[in-house]
Formats: sequence, structure tokens, C-alpha cells
Amino acid sequence: MEKERLLIKDSIEGSEKAFANIINAYRNYIFAIVLNFIKDYGEAENVAQEVFLQIYTSLPSYDNGNFKAWIGKIAANKSIDWIRKKKVKFNEEPSENTTDLIDSSSYDKSGNPEIFMIDKERRETLMRVMGSIPDNYRIALEKFYFQEKPYEMIAKEENVPVKTIASRLYRAKILLKEKWREENEAL
Repeated sequence: MEKERLLIKDSIEGSEKAFANIINAYRNYIFAIVLNFIKDYGEAENVAQEVFLQIYTSLPSYDNGNFKAWIGKIAANKSIDWIRKKKVKFNEEPSENTTDLIDSSSYDKSGNPEIFMIDKERRETLMRVMGSIPDNYRIALEKFYFQEKPYEMIAKEENVPVKTIASRLYRAKILLKEKWREENEAL
């Protein structure tokens, strides 16, 4: 907490290093909030950058309250602004990334409404399950399966060893399976 306040103070005074530390500490948190609203990985990255710019310019007005809640609100507001600009109806259609994770052979392209509704329910369930696992696991899954990045590239982007990425993916798949099972048992 004290370290956070010192970083904020130094950032306000113009320290790029201090603000870089704030970015590193909250990057995944901000991205998770933005991705929850926007559902498009590329656009979420752009909005997350805008969020950090807004945080930087708004730091002098920060009132020493809960910093994490404050930046979370900025992230949510920026995401909502983006949605309004794009006139996107969020939470109605899952992202293309989620659809790719579900076996495409199960999708009935013949137009059968019953099959379509079952498929839609599966996509929505997957969206909920993906949102319920820890950020570091979810991000590893998204980068590996949705963006088709190799372990080495993900490790470099996340600034961790390759074995850590392999471990995160392994644990993420186990968690995803467990949460999927729980979600389906609840139905």
C-alpha cells in the first residue's frame, strides 16, 4: 500500500519508471475489465492503452482512496465509451474467439433453430467459465488458442519463463474443465 502511494506520487511528479511499475502491476487487471466489456482481444488492447493514458492524465486528481477501484472504474468507463462509439451491443453475442474454442463441427449451418440455440448456450457458458478463471490462466489460454501464439512468444510478452506458460496452460485447461462441468451441472 505504501509502495503504491509512493509510485503514484512519483508518477504525478513525472517519473516514467514509477508509472511503468503501475502499468506492470495493474496491466492484467485492467485488460480483464476491458475484455469483459469488449470481447474482442485486439480492440481490448487498444482500449486498455487508452485506460492507462487516462490514468496517467488523471493521477493528479486521485483522492488517495482505493486505487484499484479507481482505475477499475476508469477501465469500465472507457470500455463503455468505446461501446457507445461503436454502437456494439455487448453480452448479446460471444466473441469470435470463444466460438473458435468450441468444436466447430457441432455448429449446425443448416439453420436448425434448436441446434443454433444449443450452440449459443454453449458459447455463453464458455464465456462465463472463461471469465471465472484467474487472469494469468485466461490470458495464457486466449493467447495460445485464440491468437495462436507459440509458448515462447507468450512467455516473452508475459515476461515469464516458457515453462511457466506451459504450466499455466495445463492448469487453465484443468480449471476450465472443472468450471465447465460445474456450470453444466447447475443447469
